[in-house]
Amino acid sequence: MTDHTKDLAKRFFMLLYLFITRRYRHVEIVFIRHTHEASEVDEKTFFYATESGGTIVSTALTGMRKVIDQRYPASDWNICAAQASDGDNTSGDNDVAAGLLERSILPLCQYFAYLEVADEAGFMGDGESELWRAYRQCEQRTGGPAMRKVRSRAEIFPVFHELFARQRA
Repeated sequence: MTDHTKDLAKRFFMLLYLFITRRYRHVEIVFIRHTHEASEVDEKTFFYATESGGTIVSTALTGMRKVIDQRYPASDWNICAAQASDGDNTSGDNDVAAGLLERSILPLCQYFAYLEVADEAGFMGDGESELWRAYRQCEQRTGGPAMRKVRSRAEIFPVFHELFARQRA
């Protein structure tokens, strides 16, 4: 990710963090960072570490599933998740990541939001990364994840509001 896309992702997650911690009394938040491997990290590391490298998205989803299995049984917890990415992923991993999301993560989640971030110039080519297309197919089959894109700071709050607004009957 570029500095700009990292900034967008961090702003989104900071807003989400504030929203969750102010709205809910009994909540536990798990932060998972990944490049070519994933790890659970504390809040400070998540928001301020500058590590970068190759991207394998499935490592984060596998890590999330391990955390759920070890500490948060879906029968006892309302599990919600959010992922932000620039859509860059090892090409052979897109179908793996979407498969994990569809078969292993979404069945346990009440809600899963995916935010794709881009540089100010916008999204490349047709505007859809391979990861976006793989997740879109998953969304069409299962109804999730909720997906949005941003390319500027000004878009963060409106997109956040769209993703987390209460559904009206």
